[in-house]
Amino acid sequence: MTDHARHLDTHYDAPAERDGQSLAARLQEAFREAGCDPDRLTLDEIAGIDQLHLGGRRASRSLATLGSFASGSRVLDVGCGTGGASRLLAAEFGAEVTGLDITAAFVEVASWLSRATGLDDRTHFLCADASHAPLADGTFDVVWCQHALMNMPDIAAVLAEWHRLLVPGGTVLLHEVVAGDDPSPLRLPVPWARRVETSHLRSRHALEVLLAEGGFAPVAVQDVTEVALAWRRKHSRREGGDVAPTGPALPGPGLIFGEAFAEMGRNLRDNLSADRVRILEGVWRRA
Repeated sequence: MTDHARHLDTHYDAPAERDGQSLAARLQEAFREAGCDPDRLTLDEIAGIDQLHLGGRRASRSLATLGSFASGSRVLDVGCGTGGASRLLAAEFGAEVTGLDITAAFVEVASWLSRATGLDDRTHFLCADASHAPLADGTFDVVWCQHALMNMPDIAAVLAEWHRLLVPGGTVLLHEVVAGDDPSPLRLPVPWARRVETSHLRSRHALEVLLAEGGFAPVAVQDVTEVALAWRRKHSRREGGDVAPTGPALPGPGLIFGEAFAEMGRNLRDNLSADRVRILEGVWRRA
């Protein structure tokens, strides 16, 4: 395991460092305590842990609609986390999805959740570095990536892999955190980093230049910061206890990130408000 992978493992599976219990075992136990069978779950029951990015399922649906890819498209979900977007694309858009993540605990959970929701025939997951994907050339019609590039130090290498893996004319669908106009240091921790060493934010301009140099032409690109900020404010109120729960206490992201999750959410809200970070949504086509 590389130092990069170790740092991300420590960040994204922090409670395991403390108690030694695997992420999958911890989540399965939490589902049992909530009165759910961890071997038979619905997409609504797992919504709190399956899409670890701003906007949740709504943001994934927005990006998929913007990309307008055909049913049956072969999709590579880069930085798939626990596999929520992969399952949504399979269930609602008819995609055949391969999820890739460098964090082994996420890949284990993603595979389990797809089996539990009956989507394991259309979603498959592997643990690998996105800059060295063990996959054949021209395997995919779409590369999908939500809130993952900011954890990747060598984006040029990652984009070269995307270019290799896509068919000619294939598309990249990206929903990403980029640096804002306020140059002051990020308020940490945030959901993707507890330390500056694991945050690799770039400005929108820098990212778009890298995409162009990597052989990708923009099709539709928009700043969705205000929508993301409204979503984050709503969830910060809920996490702070200002909004009463409306249903059973199903597992949430605190079981993944640990006690620091509420602080991460508040810091992300404040970083968005101060324009230290922005959120970009877009589609690019492989030239």
